[in-house]
Amino acid sequence: MKEEVRAACEVLGLDPLSVANEGKLLMFVAPGDALRVLEEMRKNRYGKDAQIIGEVIPDHRGRVIMATAMGGTRIIDMPLGEQLPRIC
Repeated sequence: MKEEVRAACEVLGLDPLSVANEGKLLMFVAPGDALRVLEEMRKNRYGKDAQIIGEVIPDHRGRVIMATAMGGTRIIDMPLGEQLPRIC
């Protein structure tokens, strides 16, 4: 996450994981292909900041576990209620 996004969400009291976000792509790719796919994505101006952000493992089946900045972990829950309206 870009520092500008983190800072803006902190000031506004928003959880950046639950705010609508246009122009993002989340892909699930076979582990053996991940680096090649990432390299190809970064060749495009829209993918220049692409990152590998996680992996699918058998532990915690059906859950998304995030490593926190403090060195712990956190379960990412499904969003509840309405997201912020889109302002376009």
